[in-house]
Amino acid sequence: MTRPFRLLVFLVALLLVAAGGLVAAWTQRDEAPVTILGTWTGTQEKHFEKVLRGFGIPFTYQGTAAQREVLLSKVQSGESPDIVIMPGVGELGEYAEQERLRPLGNLYDQADYGAPWDLAGKRGDNVFWVPVKADLKSVVWYRSGHEPAPSPAPLKSWCIGMGDDGASGWPGSDWIEDLVLQRAGPGVYARWALGDRSVRWTDSRVRGAWEAWGRLLQQSPSAARHALLTDHRGKQGGAGLLFAGWNGCALEHQGSFARSFYSRRPAELTDSAPLLPGGPYPVRAHEVTGDFAALFSDRPQAKRLIEKLASREGQRAWAGSQDVFSANRRVPPKSDRVGREISEQLTGRGIRCLDASDVMAPAVRDAFYEAALMTLSRAATGADLDIRGLLRDLQRVQDAQSRSPARPETVCSTP
Repeated sequence: MTRPFRLLVFLVALLLVAAGGLVAAWTQRDEAPVTILGTWTGTQEKHFEKVLRGFGIPFTYQGTAAQREVLLSKVQSGESPDIVIMPGVGELGEYAEQERLRPLGNLYDQADYGAPWDLAGKRGDNVFWVPVKADLKSVVWYRSGHEPAPSPAPLKSWCIGMGDDGASGWPGSDWIEDLVLQRAGPGVYARWALGDRSVRWTDSRVRGAWEAWGRLLQQSPSAARHALLTDHRGKQGGAGLLFAGWNGCALEHQGSFARSFYSRRPAELTDSAPLLPGGPYPVRAHEVTGDFAALFSDRPQAKRLIEKLASREGQRAWAGSQDVFSANRRVPPKSDRVGREISEQLTGRGIRCLDASDVMAPAVRDAFYEAALMTLSRAATGADLDIRGLLRDLQRVQDAQSRSPARPETVCSTP
């Protein structure tokens, strides 16, 4: 055998070994469990995993309150999960803009999801995320048999907590968002949420909502201080604030997910608009929030899992938990009265607007949370709230952001 021929044989052998290694690697990856990153932990995590096991697709699920940080770390290290489920549409929009997300194509029937859910993940001809869990906001919880009068409630009546493992301050942003929505209406709310220059942070309609919340907090520095230091889930174990509230508080401005905190205790809900500071206001719309599933890989198993989870059957199974609600219109409403009311508000008639801070760019959203905490801190110490200054700072953060084409075109449904 000549030397050139021996060399050729050696190179061919190396290529065959390499090819075999690549095939083995791809086969191993193809058979690996689908990796999912979400925010659900505890009881909800167990129920979610039970639903996933019913799909017959191997998976590993990681639930964490620090999802933003965990996801960023995984993306930067080249180990992105196959599927991410998160409420931050603005954050998902940034990943879509970086071309890290894969279009969902025809993995689910968009006709099953009404507005604004059907538009939330659509960018041109592609859809990049789908709501797999939904919650109603613009509501107030109270103990059964103690329905509040339809008029603004004083601070001492409110159970408020700003703490959260991953993003303290968001309950304060919910108050301000709801006030903008009920005072100024869905049109102004949507333009503000999307960073439209026609409704800046310094706009009188945004400032008026923030000032109304600030005046409520100033009624009691001690109550403001307690709210600043309290977790929105209540004491350890997450029993909520309504049934173990500070100083006999009786109302909680919180989303429908709060019902999971109450340990099956009798709680009712009502529209927030008449009870908000500076009101009563008419009910102009309901704020809603969702947990959206997005694909970070092209693996067939990951696509099949999202297809099953977003389907009518998958959503029925997931919404089988008492405290889980779906945006899928084909999922039957809950059997109990309160659950049925929530289900109908999420999928029936009426105007719904996506949570404004969830839609905002992450930098703006985080600054929003911090400004809400700063307002509460100043109210707790009796200092000047300086809301105009806070809003100028928020507008500077907004101005530094580019208008992402990956964010929704609108956040509110039409009547």
